[in-house]
Amino acid sequence: MDSLGAISTRFGFDLFKELKKTNDGNIFFSPVGLLTAIGMLLLGTRGATASQLEEVFHSEKGTKSSRTKAEDNEVIEKTEAIHQQFQKFLTEISKLTNDYELNIANRLFGEKTYLFLQKYLDYVEKYYHASLEPVDFVNAADESRKKINSWVESKTNETIKDLFPDGSISSSTKLVLVNTVYFKGQWDREFKKENTKEEKFWMNKSTSKSVQMMTQSHSFSFTFLEDLQAKILGIPYKNNDLSMFVLLPNDIDGLEKIIDKISPEKLVEWTSPGHMEERRVNLHLPRFEVEDSYDLEAVLAAMGIGDAFSEHKADYSGMSSLSGLHAQKFLHSSFVAVTEEGTEAAAATGIGFTVTSAPGHENVHCNHPFLFFIRHNESNSILFFGRFSSP
Repeated sequence: MDSLGAISTRFGFDLFKELKKTNDGNIFFSPVGLLTAIGMLLLGTRGATASQLEEVFHSEKGTKSSRTKAEDNEVIEKTEAIHQQFQKFLTEISKLTNDYELNIANRLFGEKTYLFLQKYLDYVEKYYHASLEPVDFVNAADESRKKINSWVESKTNETIKDLFPDGSISSSTKLVLVNTVYFKGQWDREFKKENTKEEKFWMNKSTSKSVQMMTQSHSFSFTFLEDLQAKILGIPYKNNDLSMFVLLPNDIDGLEKIIDKISPEKLVEWTSPGHMEERRVNLHLPRFEVEDSYDLEAVLAAMGIGDAFSEHKADYSGMSSLSGLHAQKFLHSSFVAVTEEGTEAAAATGIGFTVTSAPGHENVHCNHPFLFFIRHNESNSILFFGRFSSP
């Protein structure tokens, strides 16, 4: 059974590779948020639909059609273990700290005349801390949509508005499942505002844009990946419960070249405490903001979990004894702001002249495209994953 940390890293990286096929700009989403939503779906699916969703959580792929009864039971046990991990993780996360705000919230909005199985509602409450709010999709679809959007807004400190755009919910909608992740954290050591200067950020060798570049020189977790010609740096938030990791290639256009050489397993290994060492680093990090929205149905289908959205194939008999239920929309919105004080993030998903530094210092100059992710260190879970390539 994989840990939530390994699952979120693998899923996050696989999804990133899928998204970048159609998106050459910034990408930002919440692997943990999306997995939480998929876990809530999994609780209510049966048969082949459940088998597809289970594959998201298991690294070993098997042919599902030829399973024996014993294997079936083993899968049920493993699936229960997934839900238990989420239960533990969400309980852990909800313990309040003054050092940062981190809220993961789940809610079901169900058509008030539709019969959902009580057992499903009990399980979703138990594992995902999510209750069902009855709404009137049949007669008041748009009011219901606005109600859901305002719930999302309230849970993400008003960073995510209109998760469900006009017309995305209709009188035939039966259930809307929502997950939000909101994080606002201060750096363990803030960047001094007076050190922030305007600088060029190179999107490629011929195109640059001006950014506000923050700088500080301090001791950070650092590793140099010789074979990839890239560096990884860990920047802790207050309390060290969470860290942002930056993977910066040496070359301006290096990111594209190395993505195929990176695997989720390697990312976990490279950023493990045993692999990184404390080094004095001259860090230059742009102040940046990324906001994005994704309709993930096609992307998830490409990743092998299309049945959940198919009118004819979806099996949600664990959610309702009425037939014909299928997931209609899988929307994810995300927002991140990185500043001198720290980071606010939410999801609902050329040649410069460098100054040679004193010996023994590493230079991490983030003035060209890089990957970054924010990790909950105890569980190793990836809360947010992104690529910054375009200011």
